[in-house]
Amino acid sequence: MKAPAVDEATWDALSTPLLRLDAAGRIVLANAACARWLGVSRRRLPGLQAGALEPEGQQLAGQLASAPQSPVRLRGIGLAVPGSEATRFADLWLTPTDAGYWLELHPVDEFPGADPAQLLPAALTASLQGLAHELRNPLAGIKGAAQLLARRVDPEARELTTIIEGEAQRLASLVERLLNPAPARALSAVNVHAVLERVVRLAESDAGWAVRLQRDYDPSLPELPGDPDALTQSVWNLVRNAIEAGAGSVTLRTRAEHGVRIGEVLQPLALRLDIIDDGRGVPPELAEHLLLPLVSGRADGTGLGLAQAQQVARAHRGVLVWRSRPGHTVFTLLLPLTAEDADG
Repeated sequence: MKAPAVDEATWDALSTPLLRLDAAGRIVLANAACARWLGVSRRRLPGLQAGALEPEGQQLAGQLASAPQSPVRLRGIGLAVPGSEATRFADLWLTPTDAGYWLELHPVDEFPGADPAQLLPAALTASLQGLAHELRNPLAGIKGAAQLLARRVDPEARELTTIIEGEAQRLASLVERLLNPAPARALSAVNVHAVLERVVRLAESDAGWAVRLQRDYDPSLPELPGDPDALTQSVWNLVRNAIEAGAGSVTLRTRAEHGVRIGEVLQPLALRLDIIDDGRGVPPELAEHLLLPLVSGRADGTGLGLAQAQQVARAHRGVLVWRSRPGHTVFTLLLPLTAEDADG
């Protein structure tokens, strides 16, 4: 595909951010919309490698290295000019030409308003609850039978009945959680860093020295209106998932976000809590449904940990989002730091 000649007046009249790249992936030209969206002078962009605009990933650089012969779409890519901390998100269209590439940037919200839990059809929800109800009585029978059997067998066999009883109780607890979700508790002032320190202690006792836990806290953050126990369980679920995904390092990072939109509501101040790990990443086949109940990447997983974390985010008027590639996964909790919603 031959690159057409660029008329600068037409180029700058476009509202879509657009970059022209050479065959090596270097920026040749940026239109005014692109410079405004990135928050820099357009003179800073020519000569930069386009891949350098993706500070926490290599998807764009990887595509450029593979020299695609047809248009490629990359979803939800975080972009920032080197030296800038302001990351913006966009869907990218990379289109090859004879002279290099066109790169279209279609801005998107990092924190979309759609709730992944709403993707679960109501009929499936009802079926799950019906199944849970049907399982309740058989599980109680198995547990009772194991208890009776334990009184009649030798100590060696009693170990097996203990396992049966314990597994029946674990499944019964899962069924109870499906049938009777815990009611919401009143929110109180919470020091988020106290919550994170509880999670660090849990992680240290669970993983020992196998995982390096790093703190990157913003000490200026005010208290959060929240439920400390629910927040602890939510963050612990995320950290434990990272550990079970083979992470050697997990970072807990807090930052303040000003004037951020969560769903349809503009929040003047919000907490951004990132859980960053270097594990295996999210399996591609789970990506679209990861936050739905009963979806798990482990054979022994219940698939409720991430769904619970999403539920806690919603209860705090916030959102849980994630992005992942092997060696770099980030789960982000974005929670309002104000007691009342701001007008959007």
